[in-house]
Amino acid sequence: MSKLVIIAKVVAKKEAVQSVRSELLKLIAPTRKEDGCLDYSLHQDNDNPAVFIFYETWESPAHLEKHMNSDHFKAYIRSTDGLIEEKVVNMLSRIE
Repeated sequence: MSKLVIIAKVVAKKEAVQSVRSELLKLIAPTRKEDGCLDYSLHQDNDNPAVFIFYETWESPAHLEKHMNSDHFKAYIRSTDGLIEEKVVNMLSRIE
């Protein structure tokens, strides 16, 4: 199976940008240590600081599923409850 690429867009509520940013940053170190994580990069939009984009590459969908069930990911979900305006996750497979 080919690698799985994830583009995850998180839009924080205007009053929660710093809190959401802080919680997203907490995900990086433990996630990069996970088995199957090939790339896990966080970006913030230059024109709208409430918009965050994760670019992720996983060895397989199973590795991504394990990540989404990890303690640090679950802690992020709990910590940002009510602080997120929008979340869109695209799961992509390279075709060329």
